[in-house]
Amino acid sequence: MKLKRLILLVVVPLVAAMGPRPEGEADGHRPYVRGEVPAARSETGTPTRPETPAGELTVLPAAEADPAEFRWQARPVVIFADTAADPAFIEQLAALQRDPAPLIARDVVVVTDTEPAAASIWRRQLRPEGFSLVLMDKDGQVKQRKPVPWSVREITRAIDKFPLRLQEIGRAGLP
Repeated sequence: MKLKRLILLVVVPLVAAMGPRPEGEADGHRPYVRGEVPAARSETGTPTRPETPAGELTVLPAAEADPAEFRWQARPVVIFADTAADPAFIEQLAALQRDPAPLIARDVVVVTDTEPAAASIWRRQLRPEGFSLVLMDKDGQVKQRKPVPWSVREITRAIDKFPLRLQEIGRAGLP
């Protein structure tokens, strides 16, 4: 069972990355693909999409990520703070980067927003106050909000209770 899951986690994304580009990609609209960073736009509007190395957690600034880009593709974990120097923000990012594997296995993408004045789409939709950790599911719905940092273990346990995650586990035949 573990080998089958490993093949699904490693081989399937590689095969998908090697195939022809989907129709919608030419117009710059492309869904999130695990291991890729959403496109930064050049002056001409052409997407430039650097890849995140395999086995690394995708961490994006809020200004470079659109919530719709992740729908049905990834689970955004959004971390808000009033400044990047906020001790809770620093602690949360460090905790996520220390143990990224469980998050990667659950299709997590971390979105950070430390600029309240920029009024990103994430801030307008989620309306945080000070430090805030927001767990979202692949359907774009907010599942949990926390005013303090959480460990990777706490985050993954919460994600494993999401209805969509339970369906994924059931389909994959995982324990």
